[in-house]
This record gives sequence, structure tokens and C-alpha cells, in this order.
Amino acid sequence: MNEQDTRISCPIPSGPDLSGLTVVELAPDDSVPDYRAAMHIANTEAEKRIGQHMLIAWYDRDRDFESPQHASECHQDSAVPGYVDYGINHGATLKVDIEHGRFVFFYLPVDFP
Repeated sequence: MNEQDTRISCPIPSGPDLSGLTVVELAPDDSVPDYRAAMHIANTEAEKRIGQHMLIAWYDRDRDFESPQHASECHQDSAVPGYVDYGINHGATLKVDIEHGRFVFFYLPVDFP
């Protein structure tokens, strides 16, 4: 192996850049029963932290379901799931993660005149 070979190596995939987000990780004492309960908890947290808000992307690991639907199909070999990429690149400022990735929600603040 020569010096040129070491400079051509493939980069190691990295996780998403969450530097523009407030990340809230919640681990309730009692496990959240389902997606609806998790969404209620996340919406309450979003209201408290950013006021009026819009849910723009989410993931439910129990059902392996995401929104927007099929966002991860284009990310199969990526270190970043599609719903995360969508949330980050569509203006999310808040990520609420419940039970270590079991339920994940991305929110955008909404200001009304």
C-alpha cells in the first residue's frame, strides 16, 4: 500500500447533523403503550418548548412505520434514516425521542401573524 492508496479510502458514514435541533430524549418510568400515547407526549413537549408547531416527520419502531411514508427507501445504505433526513432538511428545530428511538418526532415551529 502506498501513500496515495491511503488518501483514496472511503469515508466512514456518520450520523445526522443535529446541531440545529433541540433534542429531547424521554424515557418514562412506565413504557408508552402505543404510538398515539407517544404522539400525545411528544406534542405536549413540543407545545411547551416551541409553542405553535407542526409535526413534519416521525417514526414508530413498533410498527416499523414512518412519515413521510417510504422516505427511507432512498436511504437503505445510508447512516441517516429517511424520516430523519426529511425532518432536518425541512426546517425541524425540535426532535423528541421517546424510549431510545422507539418513537421519534420532528417538529417545526409555526408562527401565525
